[in-house]
Amino acid sequence: MLPVTTAAIAVTVYTRTSEFGREEALFHLIAMAGCPAAEAIIPGPFFEGLPGYHRRNDPDGDGIACDPQLQAAPPQDVQTAQPEPAGRAVGNAKFLRP
Repeated sequence: MLPVTTAAIAVTVYTRTSEFGREEALFHLIAMAGCPAAEAIIPGPFFEGLPGYHRRNDPDGDGIACDPQLQAAPPQDVQTAQPEPAGRAVGNAKFLRP
């Protein structure tokens, strides 16, 4: 019960001390989880200085977070699969013959 109480107190303090209104502050807090969480509530790109904008959600640094053009673009750095060594591997563990 203590973690729930602590989380409730933290959210209440954040919404009351934020520079945004109560609903906007709650949305801004949810947007910290990432673009899918923010766009589940309010779709669209989020501009710098407005609720929902966080630098971690703005990979190109242009002031627009959760930009639809960037999400639709294919990844630029695609790594090819490397062949496995001559041993047997399970997960990260490698079993090599002596």
